[in-house]
Amino acid sequence: MSTNDFRDILPGPDHRQSAGIAERDAYSHADRLLQSELGAGLVDGIDARVSKPFVGLTTDGAPIPDLYSLADVGAPGAAMVTAASAVLRECSDDEQAKVRHPIDAVEWRKWANPELYINRHGLRLDELAEPVRDAILGVVRASLSPRGYDKARACMLTNDFLGQLVGGPRVMNEYSYNFSLFGEPSLTEPWGWQLHGHHLALNVVLIGGQVAISPTFMGAEPNLIDEGPHAGLTIFDGEESGGLALMRSLPSHQRDQAQIYELMHDPAMPEGRFHFADQRHLGGAYHDNRVIPYEGVPGAEMTAAQRSALVDLCSHFVEYLPDAALAARLSEIERHIHQTHFCWIGRYGDDDPYYFRVQSPVIMCEFDHHSGVFLTNTEPAKCHIHTIVRAPNGNDYGKDLLRQHYEEVHGVAATPAHADSSAQGHHADSSAQGHHADSSAQGHHADSSAQGHGG
Repeated sequence: MSTNDFRDILPGPDHRQSAGIAERDAYSHADRLLQSELGAGLVDGIDARVSKPFVGLTTDGAPIPDLYSLADVGAPGAAMVTAASAVLRECSDDEQAKVRHPIDAVEWRKWANPELYINRHGLRLDELAEPVRDAILGVVRASLSPRGYDKARACMLTNDFLGQLVGGPRVMNEYSYNFSLFGEPSLTEPWGWQLHGHHLALNVVLIGGQVAISPTFMGAEPNLIDEGPHAGLTIFDGEESGGLALMRSLPSHQRDQAQIYELMHDPAMPEGRFHFADQRHLGGAYHDNRVIPYEGVPGAEMTAAQRSALVDLCSHFVEYLPDAALAARLSEIERHIHQTHFCWIGRYGDDDPYYFRVQSPVIMCEFDHHSGVFLTNTEPAKCHIHTIVRAPNGNDYGKDLLRQHYEEVHGVAATPAHADSSAQGHHADSSAQGHHADSSAQGHHADSSAQGHGG
């Protein structure tokens, strides 16, 4: 299947996902889906999972200490504070009450990426007056690099395009996203923001001159707009081509080592490795504490050129960071490049769909070609893409940096909400334990039995 032949797999009026969608808004669409077995499967276990103390992604349940450190990396703090303050000025009292949360609020962990509107904290952009909505986009612009802002907006625009394609613009549109502020905008004390909705979730924390952005989810179905004012817009070209080029650069024995499954839904996968919504990816919503052993080829066994390509590949995933912060993040990634593993699912011909994961002590990036949700392809196609970035070992949501801030700056031990990123594995995702082989062997499997969301 070619990269962008989505016109051949557009749904008809009776397609299971889009039938009657023109008559529904986001609320009635969610209510209808939640009454189905599919919808119940999507939300099963969410509250229990989010209520567990945060540990972070690990390879064995025990976070590695001392990986992250507080530092002024030139984050655009002044611009971010100015933009966030503008949001609060534009908001009514009722809107302020909805958009504001404590810095340690559990709502951080309630982001999701489907169109199913179940996590309703914050302000939904398509319900706001234009000045408030534009002020929120100003926060996003001030916090991200120009490339990152354009990519986030591309996710929103392709979502709008999908809503038009299936006749459901009240469910999926350019502004069908929720925004929340956490803490008080400040140049000295931690605060942050979250934007989440269909195919886009950003979690951003600012601590002085340092910004942490993860988890992130960016996706598109389809990943190309071929008509209208944004015709020609494509997304994820760098991640897609970079991953394929790296896989093809490996010698045959390392390609075999990297390729943990030949088929996208391989009969050799153990029970739970494929999830009907998350499909192959492991770091999605509500999987903050997942145990994911290394798989594939370690950087230590690659050539210098391949290790450089691995860092370049990561740069596409984290290009949303402002320039100075991006340079610091890439240096952090490069310091652990010999421990960085690259694994692959699927084949690697020009038209083949595939999944790959880059995983190290300080980053996990996932790329997956998905089957259709609104499009009708029952097998993965290259026109539906999901990408995820995580900061393993306890720094998603900037948790480990927050812990250090409260201990070092304020001289007090962190509260449980701030400190749980340093817990030593006692609350790791038990559904993902006990199903993993040692990463030194080929064909290792990470359990995906826990419920998550896809879209």
